[in-house]
Amino acid sequence: MFKIGYRTAKTALGTTIAVILAQFLGLDYFTSAGIITILCIQVTKKKSLRSSWERFLACSIAMVFSFVFFEWIAYHPLVIGLLLLLFIPTTVVVKATQGIVTSTVVIFHLYSTNHITFQVIGNEILLVSIGIGVALVMNLYMPSVEKQLKNYQINIEENFAGIFKEIELYLIEKNRKWDGNEITRTAQLIDEAKTLAFRDVENHFLRHENSYYHYFKMREKQFEIIERVIPSITSIHIAIEQSKMIANFLHELSLNIHPGNTAHKFLVQLLEMKKSFEEMELPKTREEFEARAALYHFVKEMEHYLIIKSQFKGMES
Repeated sequence: MFKIGYRTAKTALGTTIAVILAQFLGLDYFTSAGIITILCIQVTKKKSLRSSWERFLACSIAMVFSFVFFEWIAYHPLVIGLLLLLFIPTTVVVKATQGIVTSTVVIFHLYSTNHITFQVIGNEILLVSIGIGVALVMNLYMPSVEKQLKNYQINIEENFAGIFKEIELYLIEKNRKWDGNEITRTAQLIDEAKTLAFRDVENHFLRHENSYYHYFKMREKQFEIIERVIPSITSIHIAIEQSKMIANFLHELSLNIHPGNTAHKFLVQLLEMKKSFEEMELPKTREEFEARAALYHFVKEMEHYLIIKSQFKGMES
């Protein structure tokens, strides 16, 4: 479906404004102001600010290099190559590589004049300032992603609950089939959610962290544990009493997956269950021994799973 995003709309509007301003001021190469605006509009405010600074710095250096090379050596195509040969490494050293393309435009402007004057330099400074300034103003607006982050949180929690439900049912019904779709989907959701949460941080100059980002990082660590324990569970092919106990534990856990912190409650339950296991009779067959070993491994991993959650400060549910 054809859709115009907010960044596309900002780019179109900002470019138009920059060209109108530059043309109104009677600047030469006024369309270049629009090009600079396009290059400076980024996905986040911080990226836009960094990009703008790098382009301004690179353009300033380009003007100095252009004056030295063209006025002191010659206005010749070979001189342009020599200039770029030294200019590009300089932008790398001062960490202004994003400004290489923009400053190259400035270099060609100055080359085409055949004589660099204060008026010519002033024209380029105004072009760069208008292009960058308009881009920064346009990037002041960034739509809220709170609703999207909340949806990711809900979907990830639902998938966690679904995975635990499948493990619970497998422990009760050994012939149960599961396509594992929740595993793949959860991994994708966590990656997308972390990216979006980090972008939200980049859109706030005074915010250096995001509670959602920490939340998704916590879920990522828990998910790694879930991926590790599934092979242990699927290796169990007989029904034993401990399986039912763990299934009951997982049933309650799956009903209490939320951003709040109730991990301590389940850690206590897990500890009590481990004590019960220790008081039971020793396994009588090799199959029972292997099944109980797999379940013990699962319990140890789930303990780690809950400890990770207990270290998270929690969010409003």
